Amino acid sequence: MSGLERLRIAFALATGIAVGLVLGAVRWSPVDAHHADDHAGTRDVTDDAAPSDDEAESESVPSFSGEVVMYDQPRLMRQAIERLVPQKPGRTDLYAITFGGDGSEDVFRNEAEYAAKVLSQRFDAAGHVLTLVNNPATVETTPLATWTNLEAALDALATKMDPDEDILLLFLTSHGSEGHQLYVDLDPLPLDQIGADDLATMLAARPFRWKVIVVSACYSGGFVPKLANATSLVITAARADRTSFGCGSDSAITWFGKAFFAEGLNQSDSFHGAFDLARSLIGDWETREHETPSEPQIATTPLIEAKLKTWRQGIRLGPPVPFATPGGGATHRG
Repeated sequence: MSGLERLRIAFALATGIAVGLVLGAVRWSPVDAHHADDHAGTRDVTDDAAPSDDEAESESVPSFSGEVVMYDQPRLMRQAIERLVPQKPGRTDLYAITFGGDGSEDVFRNEAEYAAKVLSQRFDAAGHVLTLVNNPATVETTPLATWTNLEAALDALATKMDPDEDILLLFLTSHGSEGHQLYVDLDPLPLDQIGADDLATMLAARPFRWKVIVVSACYSGGFVPKLANATSLVITAARADRTSFGCGSDSAITWFGKAFFAEGLNQSDSFHGAFDLARSLIGDWETREHETPSEPQIATTPLIEAKLKTWRQGIRLGPPVPFATPGGGATHRG
């Protein structure tokens, strides 16, 4: 069964729940965060990775119909997939998925869209990037950042690229939990959370050999052991037991997003070089603000570094791509 067929089935089944939530004004009840590990490796529709009460945004009535949004996903995914350009034979291409998980804060939408822009314009990946975002302002134009859409996007890229030759870059940004789950939310829709085991299983089920995986969230270092292997580069915004900084309603981009994408990738032609610069910048910012160091993580190997070097030699590096929206303050994430 294709990714799009699974997408249609999943959203048809979910529509009844969505209608009940919208028409009945039902709030999805989060499970106590201490039970997050009980759900590891499963499709969990609870909010174990949700922000704490003092960080949560004030509740408001959604400005969209949950039923319409759910039914519209196959169309939006189909259009996004149709815009992808097939790989060029005889060269290594970069294909990317950017994923903004939490729809209650614009910072994650900003970061996912900006990452896509940098990869397209500076790193010669135009036509090779698919963006998934949870945000009330984009429900009519951009596919949701959901478990189902992520699987459909991975399936689509596997047909557009050469999984043995080309490189997959997957960037996910959201809140993260101590149990190493990414918060996936667009109130009032009941969306599944994505854990480190879940993401590892998704990728293992597909034929991509060369991968760059970047996770921007609190406690995201917990994804490293699950995703690292000989042909993958894994970068995270924080250590497995540390928070990262820069989300919230007053922020336009996270500290990691600013340091890695807006500074690092605009000054370096390599992901490893951008990470080294980002880690240094974040350390300086945390020292200045008297924050506990987040300690961004990287896991790499000679094989993936050699592959990335070959890819860089075959692309036309574009000019720096500035982040247009003013940045925000230092709010804890997760």
